[in-house]
Amino acid sequence: MIDPNTSYLGAGHALVVIIHLLLFVYWLGGDLGVFYSSKFVARRDLQPETRAIASKIMLDLDLVPRCCMALMLTVGGILTEFIGVPHPAYQMVGIILLGPIWLFCVLYLHFAHGGAAHAAITKFDMFIRWAVVIGLPISVWWHWDSNNLGDYPWVAGKLILFSGLVLCGIMIRRHLGPFINAVVSVRQGNQLSTEEDDALDKSLFKVRVFVFMIWAGVFLEGVIGILNRSGVDYTKIFGG
Repeated sequence: MIDPNTSYLGAGHALVVIIHLLLFVYWLGGDLGVFYSSKFVARRDLQPETRAIASKIMLDLDLVPRCCMALMLTVGGILTEFIGVPHPAYQMVGIILLGPIWLFCVLYLHFAHGGAAHAAITKFDMFIRWAVVIGLPISVWWHWDSNNLGDYPWVAGKLILFSGLVLCGIMIRRHLGPFINAVVSVRQGNQLSTEEDDALDKSLFKVRVFVFMIWAGVFLEGVIGILNRSGVDYTKIFGG
């Protein structure tokens, strides 16, 4: 663990820390913007044109936290390498490649609507998400059991939390279908029927719990990082 009274481990470490903090801030801030703008999409008293504009703002804002999520594991992995968390060479290669590959998927799916590879990229993006959800806890258990994370329990905690955040994102996608259908309809200039508005409201209600869980999880990630920099003895917290 880095002594909080010491300086950063060079310019490279300081730069990665700054990027890590920016990803944290823009993830949570972007999510708040998406949540707020979604309320205007759901307002039945607004004209389709107004709701369509709100939906465009919402979807464009949503790109920011999705990009942050895609890059977070790579940046965090590099950061832990700086402070001495051991990574096998193959694992470090995977950590470095994950961010750019996942970011490409996110950007392609946002900008290339209906592109030739859209279906394949969608499946690959979901594969990455499930690999993170399942793979991270297994990796944490493996490295904890081999004592590679024994001195870094805060890293284990952040990885488990990140796995949960990605799972929440998957669950949001699972329940967001009626909302997306309504967005497509209003962007085509259509007035939603009562049934479509009801389905939209129900969809938003279902995803809110997962949105709140993401906010709480990202907040806890930040708290863990701050406590670590403050020199908290995690062995007392986790009963080590």
